[in-house]
Amino acid sequence: MKNLKFSSIILLFFILNACSDVKKQEAYNNTEAPEKSEKIVGIIEDVLSKEQQDALSPDEVIQALKEGNQRFVSNDLTARNHSAQVRKSVKAQFPKAIVLSCVDSRVPVEDVFDRGIGDLFVARVAGNFVNEDILGSMEFACKVSGSKLILVLGHEHCGAIKAAVDNVKLGNITAMLTKIKPALASIKYEGEKTSTNQEFVHMACESNVRNNLEKIRKDSPILKEMEEKGEIKIVGAIYDMDNGSVNFLQ
Repeated sequence: MKNLKFSSIILLFFILNACSDVKKQEAYNNTEAPEKSEKIVGIIEDVLSKEQQDALSPDEVIQALKEGNQRFVSNDLTARNHSAQVRKSVKAQFPKAIVLSCVDSRVPVEDVFDRGIGDLFVARVAGNFVNEDILGSMEFACKVSGSKLILVLGHEHCGAIKAAVDNVKLGNITAMLTKIKPALASIKYEGEKTSTNQEFVHMACESNVRNNLEKIRKDSPILKEMEEKGEIKIVGAIYDMDNGSVNFLQ
């Protein structure tokens, strides 16, 4: 008899629990499902053709980069369909410019200028300095692929510049920093020459960009001749991390 009563109690428990589960399921089914956010569909830009690239002037490319940077600063980047652009650029590429940037993760070059796939060649090395490999890449971009502009892009708060200022020595970084130090030696400055002095670091950043512009002209007769003929321009700029703006050097 006791076993029968115990079995009845257990059965009643499962029945009540099952009813509770049904009510919970009905309540869940009656709850409105959260609205799904609309999928962002970017524009599908035509990849620049050889004819369109040929028709561009270096000044037009500079203006396009300036306008793109204004959109970046205003948080008004163009929504692009990158998947479609990837497929459309498979057979050929005719970028407008090549940008030499630092490897710094806080300088997303294509976003900074609001450019899409196939618009820019981008070379990156800590301290945005020129060497034989970078020069070869620039010659390929301009002489072979028809780009109209070389832009050396430095940036504020650059770790490589600060390391060069403080004469850091560590593994292969030591040799790398020797490419930056000539720019420091040319600065006439009476103040404290340390990485904690933001004024001097800014001067070093700008000097490094200008030094590399001259190095491009000196070490690449091909690019120098193209610039002299007006086929390309070789310019420098500084990216301001505080507000996202790019300031082109005169």
